[in-house]
Amino acid sequence: MSQQTHYESIESFSGTPIKAWTRGVPFAENARRQVENVASLPFIHGWVAVMPDVHWGMGATVGSVIPTVGAIIPAAVGVDIGCGMMALQTTLTADDLPDNLSGIRSDIERAVPHGRSKGGGRGDSGSWQGIPNRVERAFASDLADRYQRLVDEHRALRRANCVNHLGTLGTGNHFIELCLDETNQVWVMLHSGSRGIGNRIGNYFIEKAKNDMKRLNTRLPDHNLAYFTEGTEHFGAYVEAVAWAQDYARLNRELMMDAVLRVLHKNKRLPGFQRTKLAVNCHHNYVTREVHFDKEVWVTRKGAVRAGEDELGIIPGSMGARSFIVRGKGNAESFHSCSHGAGRVMSRGDAKKSFTLKDHREATKHVECRKDKDVLDETPGAYKDIDKVMAAQSDLVDIVHTLRQVVCVKG
Repeated sequence: MSQQTHYESIESFSGTPIKAWTRGVPFAENARRQVENVASLPFIHGWVAVMPDVHWGMGATVGSVIPTVGAIIPAAVGVDIGCGMMALQTTLTADDLPDNLSGIRSDIERAVPHGRSKGGGRGDSGSWQGIPNRVERAFASDLADRYQRLVDEHRALRRANCVNHLGTLGTGNHFIELCLDETNQVWVMLHSGSRGIGNRIGNYFIEKAKNDMKRLNTRLPDHNLAYFTEGTEHFGAYVEAVAWAQDYARLNRELMMDAVLRVLHKNKRLPGFQRTKLAVNCHHNYVTREVHFDKEVWVTRKGAVRAGEDELGIIPGSMGARSFIVRGKGNAESFHSCSHGAGRVMSRGDAKKSFTLKDHREATKHVECRKDKDVLDETPGAYKDIDKVMAAQSDLVDIVHTLRQVVCVKG
């Protein structure tokens, strides 16, 4: 099937092409340099694909798709391994919701631990203080044995919070939202990943990769691009650990979704409802084995979603902008990928300096959410225009549903 190409073809200094879906959206110079560094590595399969939400990231560029042969870059996967989105349509409509949504937001905040965790100690709002039975059962049935094998081999991972972070939101740009689609149907949408254990796994193997590069005297354009090659000491261990963290992240989202639905079912002001068949649970920080251009390769999506033909994905905007349920077009040039969101247009520090609480309240006036200084770094103006981001990737996805937030819980 022939497709109109919307990407800009960039020749990197190494000669490896970069294909960037960035027409009409900013592509900052520091992010461009990062992509060029990745493209210079000797094991890139064809080219590096850049999504329209691209921006500078620690290790590798957020909004990049990196296909590799015989090697994986742990810092390109990052430390929020398996971070992603889940969205579920319900049979509730806008007319079923109360005029004042603050009670629903408070109920969700009580039902799902969120914010910065402190190791389970006093004042820790980001971890479970008493782990619910449903969380214990879910961990034991799916992840416990594999985790035990992981920590038996890598004892440094033992100290990480594991069960008491499962089913919790975290901080930063992680969120839980109630949204309305174009027919005023109510959706639950959330964003989170593998929490503290994913962070520990990521940092542990990033350091091992850097040590391997030093030991082998391997020259790199950026030390954060240290990698493992297949057949070496740590490659298989990393693949096993990252697969576990990705499964943990997916289950984490499922448990939070169940908790939010229980909140809504218990609310006496809402009628009875069901979940529909339309639900999506997708990673956007992960690595997986795929076949592209007749070759089996490792694909690292750093802030990108798989968009194979007819596959559903989620592209959120910011706290005050629209979000989208999309269907992939299977565009081979992007390695069957699309953006994972709007993408930051300024750093968190710059956002806090650039916007006032008045700006934030105006931008989020239609949303029941936090309006305090601690979320200024997440205010809508800190992100790219989601409509321009969607226009830049119209050859990658079709829009199935357009969502607007009415409740937003931030970590």
